[in-house]
Amino acid sequence: MKTTLSARLFHSLLGVCAVGMGVAAFAQAEAPRYGGTLNLATPSAAVSTLSWDLADWQATLQTRDTGQFYEQLFSVDLSKAKSRGGKYSFAISGWQPSDAMRGELAESWAWTSPLILEVKLRKGVKFPAKQGVMAERELVAEDVVYSFNRLNSSPKRTQNYFDHVDSVVAKDKHTVVFNFNKFIADWDYRFGNGFFSGIMPKEVVDAGPGNWKNANGTGPFMLTQVAMGNSLTFDKNPVYWDKDVIGTKEYKLPFVDRVVHRVIKDEATQQAALRTGKLDILSSISWEAAKELKKTSPQLKWSRWLTTAASRIALRVDTKPFQDVRVRRALNMAVNKQEIIDKYYGGEAEMFTFPMHPEYVGYHRPLKEQPASVQELFKYDPAKAKKLLTEAGYPNGFSFKMQVCTCNPDQMELMPLVAAYLEGVGVRMEIVPLEYGAHLSAMTSHTNTAGYLTSIPDVNPTTSLRINFGKGQVYNAPMMDDPQFDARVAEANGERDESKRQQMLKELTSTMLDQAPAIWMPAPYRYIAWWPWVKNYGGEMFVGAGRFAPIHARVWIDQDLKKKMGF
Repeated sequence: MKTTLSARLFHSLLGVCAVGMGVAAFAQAEAPRYGGTLNLATPSAAVSTLSWDLADWQATLQTRDTGQFYEQLFSVDLSKAKSRGGKYSFAISGWQPSDAMRGELAESWAWTSPLILEVKLRKGVKFPAKQGVMAERELVAEDVVYSFNRLNSSPKRTQNYFDHVDSVVAKDKHTVVFNFNKFIADWDYRFGNGFFSGIMPKEVVDAGPGNWKNANGTGPFMLTQVAMGNSLTFDKNPVYWDKDVIGTKEYKLPFVDRVVHRVIKDEATQQAALRTGKLDILSSISWEAAKELKKTSPQLKWSRWLTTAASRIALRVDTKPFQDVRVRRALNMAVNKQEIIDKYYGGEAEMFTFPMHPEYVGYHRPLKEQPASVQELFKYDPAKAKKLLTEAGYPNGFSFKMQVCTCNPDQMELMPLVAAYLEGVGVRMEIVPLEYGAHLSAMTSHTNTAGYLTSIPDVNPTTSLRINFGKGQVYNAPMMDDPQFDARVAEANGERDESKRQQMLKELTSTMLDQAPAIWMPAPYRYIAWWPWVKNYGGEMFVGAGRFAPIHARVWIDQDLKKKMGF
């Protein structure tokens, strides 16, 4: 398929960044078609939205749905996707490579001094009219200032998240100035293209931000119906600002009239919905199911992606017996991870992906290059595990509780196998299943049991170590508390030279792995499938922070082909 690349120029994040109106897409012989409904099940199809209020920081999957209408300052240049001739899969939920950065609400941005960032907003971007909430009006700089201050003053905010910012002010109607007190490498992620970066108008807050009926943003779609536990319906925003270039012609977005997110808890039901054409796209399919679907539905299109949400059993280092690093290391050696890859995942998994995913080019150090003490944690050695347990004072083993979310069938099936390995060295792991809300609450309130199965993603290379192991951080399920480590992570994040920062983070990653605050587990490959009638799409999943609205806004449905195929 012939592709066309964007002509836009991307500069260093420390220099001036200016981008054009849209991103280039597939240059196809056929012209885009407007209309129709895009039905999809996302990678988190089994989970319902917990909150519609952006200031409710702990609603982990919120941006999956609010990202359809609450836009952010930055996004990614989709013309740099592998399917369009680029080098990125865009299957990472929180990473925005520096050379693939694109303005969304921001038209340009520049560092006017080492600690002052000036952002120029696009003119003519509008909030659509929402009955009982607000009249149609233009996005202005005060909306960005208001959104930042509201997020920063939220009682649920992540500790120290915006401490690097002294103030955010509106210089004029379309210019926002960020006054920093220190530089941090992920400034663009924290308030620009992260999980806490959406721009919400004051009118929505005044009407009630937690009520989905009041939700209203500048994005390509508008939330029009919520059937809790069943589906979310988004209709096209008639005043959406963005366009796409197909061939040599520019087209107004979005192409589809409606997007429906299906909430389907059972994976077999998800696959049946795809097979029968009730789903156009299914974003997370196991290797076993993919193998069968390729036989029963050979016309499906496919892409494989390596999950960033590698499972790991967090071991609370503030609780006996996990205060002793020998115990934590022993449990890692007691689990035959290679056998899990070979037999449980059928070879469709990677041994080592966390906390620096292999796709984080420049930040990931392969397992074979890790120190011997780190490599040891990934090798099956029950004899040494028993020796370490004896040295730590547990010759007969011990028992502990481990909480797991029922929302992930793969984890629910895998944990009894892990428990069996641990029993081989005398350790009994009691599996405690919890529904999603209760499971998440246990971690965010730091009341989780000594063992806690988590798969919070690495997010991005400059954030992963901090959010997963920093003192007081919401997702620090192991309860790590190492001031020296935290200081070194902060130092790395303050390094402007990316090559130096990469080396610092590689070393810190090895340090944390060696401490074994979790039983590190393999990460499986997953598959995404879509029908041929889904056009202008190549398996891309995210533009950052779990959002995908710009991707789906560029998709169109070939209704004639769909009918011709019998659907």
